[in-house]
Amino acid sequence: MQDIWAGRADAAEAAVISRHLRRLWALPGTALGVVAWPPVRRERLFFSWHYWWQAHLLDCAVDALERDPTSRRRRRFVRVARSIRLRNLSGWTNNYYDDMAWLGIALERAQRMHFIDNRSAVEILESQLFDAWAPGSGGGIPWRKGSDFYNAPSNGPAGIMLARTGKLWRAQAMADWIDDTLRDTNTNLIADGIRSSGRLERKVYSYCQGVVLGLDTELAVRLGSPRHRNRIHRLVDAIGEHLAPAGIIEGGGGGDGGLFNGILARYLALTAVMLPWESPADIRARETAARIVLESATAAWENRLQIEGQPLFGHDWAKQAQLPGTGSAIATFTEGSVRSSAIPERDLSVQLGGWMLMEAAFTVSAAGYPR
Repeated sequence: MQDIWAGRADAAEAAVISRHLRRLWALPGTALGVVAWPPVRRERLFFSWHYWWQAHLLDCAVDALERDPTSRRRRRFVRVARSIRLRNLSGWTNNYYDDMAWLGIALERAQRMHFIDNRSAVEILESQLFDAWAPGSGGGIPWRKGSDFYNAPSNGPAGIMLARTGKLWRAQAMADWIDDTLRDTNTNLIADGIRSSGRLERKVYSYCQGVVLGLDTELAVRLGSPRHRNRIHRLVDAIGEHLAPAGIIEGGGGGDGGLFNGILARYLALTAVMLPWESPADIRARETAARIVLESATAAWENRLQIEGQPLFGHDWAKQAQLPGTGSAIATFTEGSVRSSAIPERDLSVQLGGWMLMEAAFTVSAAGYPR
Protein backbone atom coordinates (compact mmCIF):
# COMPACT_ATOMS: atom_id res chain seq x y z
CA MET A 1 0.00 0.00 0.00
CA GLN A 2 2.86 2.36 0.74
CA ASP A 3 4.03 2.23 -2.88
CA ILE A 4 0.49 2.81 -4.16
CA TRP A 5 0.05 5.93 -2.02
CA ALA A 6 3.53 7.18 -2.91
CA GLY A 7 2.55 7.00 -6.57
CA ARG A 8 -0.74 8.81 -5.96
CA ALA A 9 0.98 11.53 -3.93
CA ASP A 10 3.52 11.88 -6.76
CA ALA A 11 0.69 12.27 -9.26
CA ALA A 12 -1.09 14.89 -7.12
CA GLU A 13 2.15 16.84 -6.75
CA ALA A 14 2.87 16.70 -10.48
CA ALA A 15 -0.66 17.89 -11.33
CA VAL A 16 -0.42 20.96 -9.09
CA ILE A 17 3.05 21.81 -10.37
CA SER A 18 2.15 21.50 -14.05
CA ARG A 19 -1.20 23.34 -13.84
CA HIS A 20 -0.49 25.96 -11.21
CA LEU A 21 3.21 26.66 -10.60
CA ARG A 22 4.55 29.64 -12.56
CA ARG A 23 7.28 32.23 -12.26
CA LEU A 24 6.27 35.31 -10.32
CA TRP A 25 6.19 38.21 -12.81
CA ALA A 26 8.68 36.30 -15.02
CA LEU A 27 11.42 36.78 -12.42
CA PRO A 28 14.17 34.13 -12.48
CA GLY A 29 14.45 31.89 -9.44
CA THR A 30 10.76 32.29 -8.50
CA ALA A 31 7.69 30.05 -8.45
CA LEU A 32 4.22 30.71 -7.09
CA GLY A 33 0.87 28.97 -7.33
CA VAL A 34 -1.62 30.44 -9.82
CA VAL A 35 -4.83 30.34 -7.80
CA ALA A 36 -7.03 28.71 -10.44
CA TRP A 37 -7.00 26.39 -13.42
CA PRO A 38 -7.83 27.42 -16.00
CA PRO A 39 -6.93 30.97 -14.88
CA VAL A 40 -8.11 34.37 -16.00
CA ARG A 41 -5.65 37.19 -16.68
CA ARG A 42 -5.53 38.71 -13.19
CA GLU A 43 -4.82 35.28 -11.74
CA ARG A 44 -2.05 34.55 -14.25
CA LEU A 45 -0.45 37.90 -13.34
CA PHE A 46 -0.74 37.19 -9.58
CA PHE A 47 -3.00 40.14 -8.86
CA SER A 48 -4.94 37.45 -6.96
CA TRP A 49 -2.58 35.17 -5.04
CA HIS A 50 -3.95 34.36 -1.54
CA TYR A 51 -1.11 34.26 1.01
CA TRP A 52 -2.42 31.34 3.06
CA TRP A 53 -3.03 29.14 0.00
CA GLN A 54 0.63 29.66 -0.92
CA ALA A 55 1.63 28.73 2.65
CA HIS A 56 -0.15 25.39 2.18
CA LEU A 57 1.49 24.93 -1.22
CA LEU A 58 4.77 25.33 0.64
CA ASP A 59 3.69 22.84 3.34
CA CYS A 60 2.74 20.31 0.66
CA ALA A 61 6.21 20.83 -0.84
CA VAL A 62 7.65 19.84 2.55
CA ASP A 63 5.44 16.73 2.54
CA ALA A 64 6.92 15.75 -0.82
CA LEU A 65 10.43 16.33 0.52
CA GLU A 66 9.62 14.07 3.46
CA ARG A 67 8.32 11.36 1.15
CA ASP A 68 11.18 11.48 -1.33
CA PRO A 69 13.89 14.09 -0.74
CA THR A 70 15.43 15.30 -4.00
CA SER A 71 17.43 18.36 -4.95
CA ARG A 72 14.68 19.41 -7.36
CA ARG A 73 12.07 19.42 -4.60
CA ARG A 74 14.42 21.32 -2.33
CA ARG A 75 15.00 24.00 -4.99
CA ARG A 76 11.28 24.24 -5.62
CA PHE A 77 10.62 24.89 -1.93
CA VAL A 78 13.21 27.67 -1.88
CA ARG A 79 11.73 29.30 -4.99
CA VAL A 80 8.19 29.25 -3.61
CA ALA A 81 9.28 30.63 -0.23
CA ARG A 82 11.22 33.43 -1.92
CA SER A 83 8.24 34.24 -4.13
CA ILE A 84 5.83 34.47 -1.20
CA ARG A 85 8.09 37.06 0.42
CA LEU A 86 8.41 39.03 -2.84
CA ARG A 87 4.71 38.96 -3.72
CA ASN A 88 3.69 39.89 -0.20
CA LEU A 89 5.57 43.19 -0.75
CA SER A 90 5.85 43.84 3.01
CA GLY A 91 8.11 40.86 3.73
CA TRP A 92 6.91 37.79 5.60
CA THR A 93 4.04 39.20 7.66
CA ASN A 94 0.50 40.35 6.99
CA ASN A 95 -2.49 41.31 9.14
CA TYR A 96 -3.92 37.81 9.60
CA TYR A 97 -2.52 35.67 12.40
CA ASP A 98 -3.84 32.44 10.91
CA ASP A 99 -2.06 33.20 7.61
CA MET A 100 1.22 33.86 9.38
CA ALA A 101 0.89 30.69 11.45
CA TRP A 102 0.43 28.53 8.34
CA LEU A 103 3.48 30.05 6.69
CA GLY A 104 5.51 29.69 9.88
CA ILE A 105 4.63 26.01 10.14
CA ALA A 106 5.86 25.30 6.60
CA LEU A 107 9.09 27.28 6.98
CA GLU A 108 9.88 25.78 10.39
CA ARG A 109 9.30 22.22 9.14
CA ALA A 110 11.67 22.73 6.22
CA GLN A 111 14.31 24.18 8.51
CA ARG A 112 14.03 21.48 11.17
CA MET A 113 13.66 18.48 8.86
CA HIS A 114 15.68 19.50 5.81
CA PHE A 115 18.08 22.18 7.06
CA ILE A 116 16.71 24.84 4.72
CA ASP A 117 17.67 28.04 6.50
CA ASN A 118 14.55 30.03 7.30
CA ARG A 119 15.67 31.29 10.72
CA SER A 120 14.97 34.95 10.15
CA ALA A 121 11.48 34.34 8.74
CA VAL A 122 10.59 31.83 11.45
CA GLU A 123 11.69 34.23 14.19
CA ILE A 124 9.70 37.10 12.69
CA LEU A 125 6.53 35.02 12.38
CA GLU A 126 6.95 33.39 15.78
CA SER A 127 7.27 36.81 17.41
CA GLN A 128 4.06 38.00 15.74
CA LEU A 129 2.13 35.00 17.05
CA PHE A 130 3.62 35.00 20.53
CA ASP A 131 3.01 38.70 21.10
CA ALA A 132 -0.64 38.52 19.95
CA TRP A 133 -1.72 36.51 23.01
CA ALA A 134 -4.50 38.52 24.67
CA PRO A 135 -6.21 36.71 27.57
CA GLY A 136 -7.40 40.04 29.00
CA SER A 137 -9.46 40.70 25.85
CA GLY A 138 -11.07 37.30 25.47
CA GLY A 139 -8.34 35.25 23.81
CA GLY A 140 -6.41 33.48 22.68
CA ILE A 141 -4.96 35.38 19.80
CA PRO A 142 -7.27 37.20 17.40
CA TRP A 143 -8.07 36.24 13.83
CA ARG A 144 -6.37 39.36 12.55
CA LYS A 145 -4.79 42.54 13.86
CA GLY A 146 -7.34 44.88 15.40
CA SER A 147 -10.07 42.21 15.50
CA ASP A 148 -12.15 41.24 18.54
CA PHE A 149 -12.67 37.71 17.15
CA TYR A 150 -10.57 34.96 18.73
CA ASN A 151 -10.79 31.70 16.84
CA ALA A 152 -9.52 28.16 16.46
CA PRO A 153 -8.09 28.71 12.94
CA SER A 154 -5.61 31.22 14.43
CA ASN A 155 -4.89 29.68 17.82
CA GLY A 156 -4.57 26.10 16.56
CA PRO A 157 -1.81 26.54 13.96
CA ALA A 158 -0.13 29.25 16.04
CA GLY A 159 0.02 26.81 18.95
CA ILE A 160 1.46 24.10 16.69
CA MET A 161 4.21 26.42 15.52
CA LEU A 162 5.00 27.66 19.03
CA ALA A 163 5.13 24.09 20.36
CA ARG A 164 7.60 23.16 17.64
CA THR A 165 9.79 26.20 18.33
CA GLY A 166 9.96 25.51 22.06
CA LYS A 167 7.34 27.92 23.45
CA LEU A 168 5.56 25.03 25.12
CA TRP A 169 4.01 27.01 27.96
CA ARG A 170 2.28 29.32 25.51
CA ALA A 171 1.24 26.48 23.21
CA GLN A 172 -0.29 24.67 26.18
CA ALA A 173 -2.11 27.82 27.30
CA MET A 174 -3.57 28.11 23.78
CA ALA A 175 -4.69 24.47 23.79
CA ASP A 176 -6.29 24.94 27.20
CA TRP A 177 -8.04 28.12 26.04
CA ILE A 178 -9.49 26.33 23.00
CA ASP A 179 -10.74 23.42 25.08
CA ASP A 180 -12.22 25.66 27.79
CA THR A 181 -13.76 28.22 25.41
CA LEU A 182 -14.55 26.66 22.03
CA ARG A 183 -15.36 23.00 22.67
CA ASP A 184 -19.03 22.10 22.34
CA THR A 185 -19.68 19.89 25.37
CA ASN A 186 -22.54 18.12 23.58
CA THR A 187 -20.63 17.03 20.46
CA ASN A 188 -17.00 17.59 21.61
CA LEU A 189 -16.36 19.37 18.30
CA ILE A 190 -14.55 22.71 18.24
CA ALA A 191 -16.54 25.84 17.39
CA ASP A 192 -15.13 28.50 15.09
CA GLY A 193 -14.42 31.28 17.60
CA ILE A 194 -15.63 33.81 20.14
CA ARG A 195 -16.04 37.60 20.21
CA SER A 196 -14.55 39.65 23.02
CA SER A 197 -18.16 40.30 24.06
CA GLY A 198 -18.47 36.58 24.83
CA ARG A 199 -20.65 35.74 21.81
CA LEU A 200 -19.69 32.31 20.52
CA GLU A 201 -19.61 31.66 16.77
CA ARG A 202 -20.81 28.06 16.84
CA LYS A 203 -20.25 27.07 13.22
CA VAL A 204 -18.17 23.89 12.90
CA TYR A 205 -15.39 23.70 10.29
CA SER A 206 -13.37 20.58 9.65
CA TYR A 207 -10.02 22.38 9.77
CA CYS A 208 -10.73 23.65 13.29
CA GLN A 209 -10.83 20.02 14.41
CA GLY A 210 -7.62 19.31 12.51
CA VAL A 211 -5.54 22.06 14.06
CA VAL A 212 -6.69 21.19 17.57
CA LEU A 213 -5.72 17.55 16.96
CA GLY A 214 -2.34 18.74 15.72
CA LEU A 215 -1.77 21.01 18.71
CA ASP A 216 -2.75 18.44 21.32
CA THR A 217 -0.69 15.77 19.56
CA GLU A 218 2.40 17.99 19.63
CA LEU A 219 1.84 18.66 23.34
CA ALA A 220 1.14 15.00 24.13
CA VAL A 221 4.49 14.09 22.57
CA ARG A 222 6.48 16.90 24.20
CA LEU A 223 4.86 17.11 27.63
CA GLY A 224 3.39 13.68 28.23
CA SER A 225 0.37 15.18 29.97
CA PRO A 226 -2.64 12.82 29.97
CA ARG A 227 -5.02 15.70 29.38
CA HIS A 228 -3.76 16.18 25.83
CA ARG A 229 -4.15 12.48 25.01
CA ASN A 230 -7.63 12.46 26.52
CA ARG A 231 -8.66 15.44 24.39
CA ILE A 232 -7.40 13.66 21.30
CA HIS A 233 -9.40 10.50 22.12
CA ARG A 234 -12.54 12.60 22.55
CA LEU A 235 -12.03 14.68 19.41
CA VAL A 236 -11.16 11.75 17.12
CA ASP A 237 -14.36 10.03 18.23
CA ALA A 238 -16.34 13.22 17.56
CA ILE A 239 -14.83 13.59 14.10
CA GLY A 240 -15.69 10.01 13.26
CA GLU A 241 -19.27 10.42 14.48
CA HIS A 242 -20.11 13.84 13.09
CA LEU A 243 -17.74 14.64 10.21
CA ALA A 244 -16.96 11.18 8.78
CA PRO A 245 -19.86 8.89 9.78
CA ALA A 246 -19.35 6.70 6.70
CA GLY A 247 -15.56 6.74 7.11
CA ILE A 248 -15.02 9.53 4.55
CA ILE A 249 -14.64 13.16 5.61
CA GLU A 250 -17.87 14.74 4.44
CA GLY A 251 -18.58 17.88 2.48
CA GLY A 252 -15.96 20.25 1.25
CA GLY A 253 -16.08 23.30 -0.94
CA GLY A 254 -14.05 25.73 -2.96
CA GLY A 255 -12.37 29.01 -2.14
CA ASP A 256 -10.82 28.90 1.30
CA GLY A 257 -13.01 25.90 2.08
CA GLY A 258 -11.08 23.82 -0.42
CA LEU A 259 -8.28 23.52 2.14
CA PHE A 260 -10.41 22.66 5.17
CA ASN A 261 -10.75 18.88 4.78
CA GLY A 262 -7.15 18.50 3.61
CA ILE A 263 -5.97 20.20 6.79
CA LEU A 264 -8.09 17.82 8.86
CA ALA A 265 -6.59 14.86 6.99
CA ARG A 266 -3.05 16.19 7.54
CA TYR A 267 -3.48 16.31 11.31
CA LEU A 268 -5.42 13.05 11.53
CA ALA A 269 -2.33 11.51 9.91
CA LEU A 270 -0.09 13.27 12.44
CA THR A 271 -2.19 11.82 15.26
CA ALA A 272 -2.07 8.36 13.70
CA VAL A 273 1.73 8.29 13.61
CA MET A 274 2.76 10.50 16.57
CA LEU A 275 0.30 10.01 19.42
CA PRO A 276 2.13 8.10 22.19
CA TRP A 277 0.89 4.55 22.80
CA GLU A 278 0.17 4.38 26.50
CA SER A 279 -3.33 2.89 26.63
CA PRO A 280 -5.89 1.04 24.49
CA ALA A 281 -7.63 4.40 23.98
CA ASP A 282 -4.45 5.77 22.39
CA ILE A 283 -4.29 2.84 19.99
CA ARG A 284 -7.96 3.19 19.10
CA ALA A 285 -7.58 6.91 18.40
CA ARG A 286 -4.57 6.28 16.19
CA GLU A 287 -6.31 3.53 14.24
CA THR A 288 -9.50 5.54 13.82
CA ALA A 289 -7.55 8.55 12.56
CA ALA A 290 -5.62 6.40 10.07
CA ARG A 291 -8.80 4.72 8.84
CA ILE A 292 -10.54 8.04 8.15
CA VAL A 293 -7.51 9.26 6.19
CA LEU A 294 -7.22 6.12 4.08
CA GLU A 295 -10.94 5.80 3.36
CA SER A 296 -11.15 9.49 2.43
CA ALA A 297 -8.11 9.22 0.18
CA THR A 298 -9.45 6.11 -1.53
CA ALA A 299 -12.74 7.87 -2.25
CA ALA A 300 -11.02 11.03 -3.51
CA TRP A 301 -8.80 9.01 -5.83
CA GLU A 302 -11.69 6.95 -7.20
CA ASN A 303 -13.76 10.10 -7.84
CA ARG A 304 -10.99 12.14 -9.49
CA LEU A 305 -10.96 13.15 -13.13
CA GLN A 306 -7.91 12.19 -15.16
CA ILE A 307 -6.93 15.12 -17.40
CA GLU A 308 -4.01 14.54 -19.76
CA GLY A 309 -2.80 11.76 -17.50
CA GLN A 310 -2.97 13.78 -14.27
CA PRO A 311 -5.54 13.78 -11.47
CA LEU A 312 -8.04 16.57 -10.83
CA PHE A 313 -9.63 16.13 -7.40
CA GLY A 314 -13.20 16.91 -6.49
CA HIS A 315 -14.16 19.41 -3.82
CA ASP A 316 -16.26 16.70 -2.17
CA TRP A 317 -14.22 13.51 -2.02
CA ALA A 318 -17.30 11.27 -1.99
CA LYS A 319 -18.57 12.68 -5.32
CA GLN A 320 -17.33 12.68 -8.89
CA ALA A 321 -15.06 15.64 -9.66
CA GLN A 322 -16.26 18.20 -12.22
CA LEU A 323 -14.24 19.68 -15.06
CA PRO A 324 -13.80 23.46 -14.49
CA GLY A 325 -13.72 26.28 -17.00
CA THR A 326 -13.70 30.07 -17.10
CA GLY A 327 -17.22 30.52 -18.44
CA SER A 328 -18.88 30.67 -15.00
CA ALA A 329 -18.31 32.64 -11.80
CA ILE A 330 -14.75 32.63 -10.49
CA ALA A 331 -13.43 32.85 -6.93
CA THR A 332 -13.58 36.27 -5.28
CA PHE A 333 -12.03 37.77 -2.14
CA THR A 334 -14.55 39.39 0.19
CA GLU A 335 -14.57 40.24 3.90
CA GLY A 336 -11.25 38.57 4.58
CA SER A 337 -11.95 35.24 2.87
CA VAL A 338 -12.01 33.74 -0.62
CA ARG A 339 -15.39 32.62 -1.98
CA SER A 340 -15.54 29.59 -4.23
CA SER A 341 -15.55 29.48 -7.99
CA ALA A 342 -18.86 28.22 -9.41
CA ILE A 343 -17.09 24.93 -10.12
CA PRO A 344 -14.90 24.55 -7.01
CA GLU A 345 -12.44 22.18 -8.70
CA ARG A 346 -11.08 25.24 -10.49
CA ASP A 347 -9.58 26.60 -7.26
CA LEU A 348 -5.98 25.83 -6.31
CA SER A 349 -7.18 25.29 -2.75
CA VAL A 350 -9.23 22.24 -3.79
CA GLN A 351 -6.28 20.68 -5.61
CA LEU A 352 -3.95 21.41 -2.68
CA GLY A 353 -6.50 19.73 -0.43
CA GLY A 354 -6.36 16.64 -2.64
CA TRP A 355 -2.56 16.66 -2.68
CA MET A 356 -2.52 17.07 1.11
CA LEU A 357 -4.83 14.08 1.43
CA MET A 358 -2.64 11.88 -0.78
CA GLU A 359 0.42 12.82 1.29
CA ALA A 360 -1.51 12.06 4.49
CA ALA A 361 -2.47 8.63 3.10
CA PHE A 362 1.17 7.96 2.25
CA THR A 363 2.21 8.98 5.78
CA VAL A 364 -0.16 6.55 7.49
CA SER A 365 0.54 3.72 5.03
CA ALA A 366 4.29 4.18 5.59
CA ALA A 367 3.62 3.78 9.33
CA GLY A 368 2.09 0.36 8.68
CA TYR A 369 -1.63 1.12 8.46
CA PRO A 370 -4.00 -0.59 7.99
CA ARG A 371 -3.06 -3.02 10.76
